[in-house]
Amino acid sequence: MLTLDHIAIATTDLAQGTAWAEIAFGVPLAPGGEHKEMGTHNRLLSLGAEEYLEVISINPDAPSPDQPRWFDLDNFTGPTRPKTWICRTPDLDAAIAAAPKGIGVPWSLARSDLRWKMAVPVDGKLPFDGLFPALIEWQGQAHPATRLPDQDIRLTGLTLAHPEAEALAAALTPLLSDPRIEVTHADTPSLNARFTTPDGPLTL
Repeated sequence: MLTLDHIAIATTDLAQGTAWAEIAFGVPLAPGGEHKEMGTHNRLLSLGAEEYLEVISINPDAPSPDQPRWFDLDNFTGPTRPKTWICRTPDLDAAIAAAPKGIGVPWSLARSDLRWKMAVPVDGKLPFDGLFPALIEWQGQAHPATRLPDQDIRLTGLTLAHPEAEALAAALTPLLSDPRIEVTHADTPSLNARFTTPDGPLTL
């Protein structure tokens, strides 16, 4: 029902976050755009034909939305780092019904020719302290990954560390089968992403 779609790296300032990511990956990021409904903006990086990465932050020049922003960005502080992973589904309503409570309500969104529906939590906070994936359903054939330059960077692993690791794994297992996803126990929730790059392996 779910397929990994993209990784969101949060930052408090898009220019600074972009510079950080370009140093880390050793390649330039592509232009992204604005999400007017959420008051955020991003830059993008290909992770292959069907996956990508976004560096995302609050847009200081955009009006604040009527509800908390997605990915709990209103409360994001500290260094630029992986914050959220997003999975696509062919049926958002069914995925919401199968997901843990608090996954969100469907929003219809658009930017240029991209059209999608997304489950947005009413409080901005995804289940399991943000480690359960956000859910997206792309509308039509347009997808960011297909139009990004391939920089030979791939996601090789994603570790979700959480105090309730067994419950998180139980929530994910019926919905997602991806050998790169690992759920481990930790006292403090964290998201760890591993990549291959032209300069070698990279862990964020």
